[in-house]
Amino acid sequence: MCLIDRLIEFKDQSGTVEASVPFEHALVAGDGRLDSLAIAEMIAQSYAAVKGYDDRRTGQPVKQGFLVGIRKIQFRGAVYAGDLLRINVKTVGSIAGFAVVAGTVIRHQELLAEGEIKLWIQANDQAEATRQ
Repeated sequence: MCLIDRLIEFKDQSGTVEASVPFEHALVAGDGRLDSLAIAEMIAQSYAAVKGYDDRRTGQPVKQGFLVGIRKIQFRGAVYAGDLLRINVKTVGSIAGFAVVAGTVIRHQELLAEGEIKLWIQANDQAEATRQ
């Protein structure tokens, strides 16, 4: 389930992604509010867009990644259907196939969520074995 729309900025291991929340989305409740856990997934997908772009830019195969942990996330405001969001992500650490990513979710100038997630990124040889 894709929760982001487009990568709008890339620099080193960070970037900004834009996401709109459609009214008919499965994770939008009857009152129009997006489930908070979807926000963490938006941060993960935003990092995937940044990492995938960087892989392609450097001639590497795009690797699959998996969200394995949510750390220190704070929800400061609700996200509603119809909102246009900017999600900023930055790699703050990586070791042995794992990445720690800091992310913020912003609507206009309002900070709605911030925190860190942990992802596991497949190595090139694991990605090849998955495709075969």
